[in-house]
Amino acid sequence: MNFENITIILVNPSHPGNIGACARAMKTMGLSQMRLVKPRREVDADAIARSAGAEEILYQAQYFDDLKTAIADCQLVIGTSARQDVPDVIDLSFREAASIAVEAVAERKVALVFGREHAGLNNDELALCQYHAYIPANPEFSSLNLGAAVQVMCYEVFLASQNISKPVETRLQDAYATQHEIELLFAHFEKTLADINFYDPNNPRRLMPKLRAMFNRTQLLKSEVAILRGILTAVDAK
Repeated sequence: MNFENITIILVNPSHPGNIGACARAMKTMGLSQMRLVKPRREVDADAIARSAGAEEILYQAQYFDDLKTAIADCQLVIGTSARQDVPDVIDLSFREAASIAVEAVAERKVALVFGREHAGLNNDELALCQYHAYIPANPEFSSLNLGAAVQVMCYEVFLASQNISKPVETRLQDAYATQHEIELLFAHFEKTLADINFYDPNNPRRLMPKLRAMFNRTQLLKSEVAILRGILTAVDAK
């Protein structure tokens, strides 16, 4: 299976050695696409040493200033965390998340997102994801090293790929919406709902997160985003 459509994204990694360990974990399981969101230190000799022969992944890694930009061209985004029951995001085990990623990879660009070593992804970052994946572990000590977490996910992706007897064929006439297109839709919703006094940005409560969660469950197509934005534009014109 071609894993070119699966990207591992590391958000604010603090230690170059961990980035190298992630590259090694990826290469052992056939993944090669890495994106780094504002790493705290540059990739250095320690990162290259820890990559143990996977330095080409480090050299080809793409850099971004924020997670929203890093996932803009992706059509399926899975965030990872040691936490469970993240508000308004569907919870999956790593094994379930890997199966969904492998099933989607023929039709969509998939991002698997890992957070900071000390704190993981925050709620705003997890809200950008369609799914939240966790590793079932000892509840009294559930935190894994970043490289170990990436290794587990990459292994599960590789394992899931072995269970697919033939490549998944594209079944849709329309493409899935990118994360950038979905973010533009949410921004349009927020503006329109505020203009008609259905939404108060100064007292937002849970409206926008609930809308986001609802649409995340549907896996929006480009044409569906266009229809929804057309409806909002018609409301704007009233």
